[in-house]
Amino acid sequence: MSIFIGSGVAICTPFTKEGKFNGEVFEKLIGFHAEQGTAAIVACGTTGESSVLTADEQVEVVRTAVAATKKHSRKMPVVAGAGGNDTAKCIKTAKAMEQAGADALLCVTPYYNKTSQRGLVAHYSAIAAATSLPIIVYNVPSRTALNIQPKTTAELAKIPNIVALKESNSDISHITEVMERCGNTLDIYAGNDDQILPMLALGSKGVITAIGNIVPAAVQGITDKFLAGDLAGARALQFGFLPLVRAIFADVSPMPVKAALRIMGFDVGQCRLPLVDIEPALEATLRQAMKEYGLV
Repeated sequence: MSIFIGSGVAICTPFTKEGKFNGEVFEKLIGFHAEQGTAAIVACGTTGESSVLTADEQVEVVRTAVAATKKHSRKMPVVAGAGGNDTAKCIKTAKAMEQAGADALLCVTPYYNKTSQRGLVAHYSAIAAATSLPIIVYNVPSRTALNIQPKTTAELAKIPNIVALKESNSDISHITEVMERCGNTLDIYAGNDDQILPMLALGSKGVITAIGNIVPAAVQGITDKFLAGDLAGARALQFGFLPLVRAIFADVSPMPVKAALRIMGFDVGQCRLPLVDIEPALEATLRQAMKEYGLV
């Protein structure tokens, strides 16, 4: 059974003015997603600024997400980020996320020290052996400078609790080969918000999304309409928010995403350094795109 079908929102982590985790606003965000039809909450991902959260903060964020989702009648699985470039630390994080109540893990490939394709298999095998949770492997070469080759993905699919892949390689030929090799053994989720519909056409189960922070119903709607056979409707939703996608990825994510949420009235605070506020010109462009979409 798939962890989720449709939109898994890589949710922002809100901070107070003092820079602390803001659990109250976080619960409001999750309530917003429950109302808008989001399929799953992905906490402590890249958009959630996981790289600048302490281990204790990561546990607090995930525990808060688990408790908040249980307040709503519709089940929203909580997927917890547990990746990194230190396998031992990833194992420790995976165990902590399991204890915190997460339903699944999202594990990005090692970055900077990167490793080889054989090292990837060893890395993920070690994490998988340390937890009973299902694992979503995350391939995002634009950030990590490491690409999981399709044949390596096929090897990872043999590990029992590696059940899915978030694929953020923009090369459609790469994605097609991954789907050819692994579409029957792994659930594949789009990792790029401008490729949701093309990847559904190839057989994906949905998306792990950044733009879903601000247009959750539309992002979930693409999968819903596609599965219902309404290709024109799905296409209209995908094309409709492309200007927003271009705006929120015009600078380092999640800086523009947090700016957009603030414009919408969510007190998510600032990003932690080294991320900073977006430039006024980009914020004006973002605000205009949101206005044209009907968000403000």
